[in-house]
Amino acid sequence: MQDAMSEPVRQSDVLDPARAQAMQVALGQDPDLGPDDVLPPFFHQLYFWTPAPPGGLGRDGHPRVGGLIPDMGLPRRMWAGGRLAFDAPLRLGVPATRVSFCEAATRKVGRTGPLAFVTLRHEIVQEGVTCVTEWQDLVYREDPDPAALRPVPPVARTDEEAVEVRDFDATLLFRYSALTFNGHRIHYDQPYAREIEGYGGLVVHGPLLAQHLMLMAEAALGPLDRFEFRATAPLMHSETGMFCRKGRALWVRGPDGRLCMTARA
Repeated sequence: MQDAMSEPVRQSDVLDPARAQAMQVALGQDPDLGPDDVLPPFFHQLYFWTPAPPGGLGRDGHPRVGGLIPDMGLPRRMWAGGRLAFDAPLRLGVPATRVSFCEAATRKVGRTGPLAFVTLRHEIVQEGVTCVTEWQDLVYREDPDPAALRPVPPVARTDEEAVEVRDFDATLLFRYSALTFNGHRIHYDQPYAREIEGYGGLVVHGPLLAQHLMLMAEAALGPLDRFEFRATAPLMHSETGMFCRKGRALWVRGPDGRLCMTARA
């Protein structure tokens, strides 16, 4: 393991209710959030943008690595999963600070070639209280070999007690990318997604899948204290996703029965 040596990054933002309302609209909800309302779980993704000039972007549209995230020498980035601790409510219209740390960076060789694993930790503080701590697990890998066999995704369970069916399109992916200031081209540039990164179409954001699961869990179980999720296979923008729950276990099932994400609330 390579110890993370980069300096923490500190950012401040006012949690603008208008941005949260725009997210509600994109998700098909009524835009009823206002000043001093509690921010829904994972809506903090809408804030603390990190804009970089065009010359500071990598080929994939993300800011170039080498700052908070060390350069591990691999071009393809994937958000593999995350964990969240909700210790106090974040309130709209109130200034907040996010401090980001690179906890670990590891490079290994797997069956498909070299892989790099990076863990980021974000602490969001409002009025002197740490409200949310989030760990992001990122994976970096080589470009796909067109001649290589594609890995077989796991099969999703079918014993859910509740299910929500959701469709995605390019407009929703664009709006989510804009609201979260996510420039990754796999979500809006179909030729790039297909020809460079080897996907079958535009990729639905892993955090967008997790967002739906968190809202589903909160509606059934009440306010969340902890949540963790792991991406297991991509869902394309042209596919219908089945968002499933049994107790505190949640998962996303693709139209062919594959497991796209697993989570626990």
